[in-house]
Amino acid sequence: MKRIFKNIALYIGLLSTLVASSCKPEIEGFQTTSGEANFSKYIAVGNSLTAGFADGGLYLEGQQVAFPNLIAEQLRQVGGGDFRSPFFSENERNGSGYLQLKDLVNGQPVMENVTDNLAYREPGKLSKHAGDMENLGVPGMRLDLSTQGWFGGLNMYFERLLPDADVSTKTYIDFATERDHTFFSFWLGNNDVLGNAMNGAVTNPDDPTTVLTETATFEYVYREFITKLTENEQKGVVATIPDVTAIPFFTTVTRAALIAAVKAESGQDIQDIYIETGPGTPRAATDNDLFVLPFASAGLLGSMSADSPYPYGLYPDNPVESQYVLDSDEVTAIQARVKAFNNVIKQVAEEKRLALADAHAYLNRVKEPGIVYNGVVINASFITGNAFSLDGVHLTPMGNAIIANLFIDAINKQYRSRIPKVDASMYRGVKFP
Repeated sequence: MKRIFKNIALYIGLLSTLVASSCKPEIEGFQTTSGEANFSKYIAVGNSLTAGFADGGLYLEGQQVAFPNLIAEQLRQVGGGDFRSPFFSENERNGSGYLQLKDLVNGQPVMENVTDNLAYREPGKLSKHAGDMENLGVPGMRLDLSTQGWFGGLNMYFERLLPDADVSTKTYIDFATERDHTFFSFWLGNNDVLGNAMNGAVTNPDDPTTVLTETATFEYVYREFITKLTENEQKGVVATIPDVTAIPFFTTVTRAALIAAVKAESGQDIQDIYIETGPGTPRAATDNDLFVLPFASAGLLGSMSADSPYPYGLYPDNPVESQYVLDSDEVTAIQARVKAFNNVIKQVAEEKRLALADAHAYLNRVKEPGIVYNGVVINASFITGNAFSLDGVHLTPMGNAIIANLFIDAINKQYRSRIPKVDASMYRGVKFP
């Protein structure tokens, strides 16, 4: 099924320029060393970013360029060993299915779902992976749910990795920490805020992935997880949680673009878009309110229905529903929770003497002003920015490469290692038709 971002001017600046700092390539004659770390048995613990999820799905190409795989390849030069991932087979290379860009029509992206060579053994269940693995990334994994055995029965990506006897009983924390490892990367916690934020800060009582995790719960589980990963004095690298305003999912569909689209479509000289900030509490949207990316293709703005005599979103009596927008108060609350979570991460990293990859600061830099790597512009613009895939949340191959380098820089700094970095310019951004 095609998804067309109708009538919403996303203002894709294909020829835009920006002032940016540059990343320097590796110096010729770089002398490698493992420093104070033992990389012989590296495992990667995390969620969809660790797994290589991209373009709204998990598929083989994305798995192959997941940032831990890129790190592991570099670690081979400093004593790193085997690093196996639960790859889909070539015959099932498109995994869960994903979005691909088919065309740009008047500057607007036309996408469609890839539906061939999928990996479903039955509806809602992917083909099981058999064999050892070091990339333990599970799309949708949350820190608060990592202690819940039933989550394996709810999450098809985790269910795929578990023996049948362990589904609905094995916790992710046990799954990850029962490994024999000497070094680890750990990037969990994003979904403890992102699931709520992507749903417009609306908590669905029937969907635990939409809950905003309490800070006390986050700290308790985070400390428990890291304590288990380091119980034999293993070293590792942890990462902070990005700001939601740093990703295209929340920054692409702007109030100004929506108003301009309605004016162009209807000829009406409208001045405001109305949003719902709570039951029965509409107001005019401001530039501090963040519309979610799917609202662009939902075809709702200005539409009529039997439920209301007013065009959707153009009158306070029929405002844009809360699940389509993070209002400014919700943005502030989400950012405060991210800050609290990151304070926990930084404190635990310091206590355990772990390397810290500050993804929060780095992706804010990618957003503004952006970076240039070997002449390639990388920023947070949707489709053209090279960092983020078509779902506006997950990374392109190039995005994975720059994140791998962020982790490598942190490892080198903490453990006096000299691990060569990935040449990010060798990896693609969004694939154009």
